[in-house]
Amino acid sequence: MANSLRGEVIKLYKNLLYLGRDYPKGADYFRSRLKAAFLKNKDETDPEKIKQLIARGEFVVKELEALYFLRKYRAMKQRYYSDDKP
Repeated sequence: MANSLRGEVIKLYKNLLYLGRDYPKGADYFRSRLKAAFLKNKDETDPEKIKQLIARGEFVVKELEALYFLRKYRAMKQRYYSDDKP
């Protein structure tokens, strides 16, 4: 059972690594934190616990995407709308 989850874990790691390229504190900071988080749980063998950790990782992916979309939105808003307040 754990081998079938291995592919999901690797896919999650690669996805997070890709998203970490644009992290505000820098890609190196994100990469070191990501590696530490995955190494902390490397000896986990319980399939249910692994599924919970994968779900938590997918939540982090969604949060990062929201952070990046918000940053894009703010940049576009600054470009096209003035901040003049009456």
